[in-house]
Amino acid sequence: MDRYAKYTYLKFDRPADRILRITLDTPGRMNSLDAIGHAELAEVWRDIDADPDVAAVILRGAGDNFSAGGDFKLVDQAINNFEDRARLWKESKDLVYNIINCSRPIVSAIQGAAVGAGLVAALLSDISIAAHDARIIDGHTRLGVAAGDHSVIIWPLLCSMAKAKYHLLLCEPVDGRKASELGLVSMSVEKDVLQDKALEIAVKLSNGAPSAIRWTKYALNNWFRSAGPAFDASLALEMLGLTGPDAREGLTSHLEKRRPNFAPGTAV
Repeated sequence: MDRYAKYTYLKFDRPADRILRITLDTPGRMNSLDAIGHAELAEVWRDIDADPDVAAVILRGAGDNFSAGGDFKLVDQAINNFEDRARLWKESKDLVYNIINCSRPIVSAIQGAAVGAGLVAALLSDISIAAHDARIIDGHTRLGVAAGDHSVIIWPLLCSMAKAKYHLLLCEPVDGRKASELGLVSMSVEKDVLQDKALEIAVKLSNGAPSAIRWTKYALNNWFRSAGPAFDASLALEMLGLTGPDAREGLTSHLEKRRPNFAPGTAV
């Protein structure tokens, strides 16, 4: 039985021997993820880890964008309902740790917008390749919540604490070329060669010594595991923020396509 047949918003193909390619695909929505898509992106790494026919993985978005992250309905549900918020917390935690613990090397091909849960998977991939004009942004503080889902576990390690604070506190976007200069991604290439480059690297990985590559990944990812307490705190604070007035204003301003008007003095 095809272990990937159960997925709705993730599309799968095998562009080369022992390489699985995942495409985030929600037409007309910039590959944003609703509750089902968010759960799928968190879970798929366990299936991949158990698949003996996969030696390397490519992750990309359909069309011109990588992913716009979780959709506004998902955020609204988490703001207004405890059960939805608790489920989002668990899935967000699982997404990060499942990618870290997946033994197969992952290559991400980032183009267009990369935000939210999609950005989590893109930056936590073992080799991340961004088109020069890709637009990477962690939009949590613009939404009115702490930068939780992946930022604290990886941004300071990749691009320094100073740069991480600048981009995460201010929600300053980064294009692919700048992301490469900062060390936020492995490399940046022209958009028209992005997919070919991702496949080229995945083929090299699939032809390498499996145990050596997987065990090197495991050892290196202990840097992320050591930051687990900081990540757990950030994710809990993000969920706490969803219960407050800043998140409601952040979501409303997004929906109304205006600048947010956060009330001063509400933080403790």
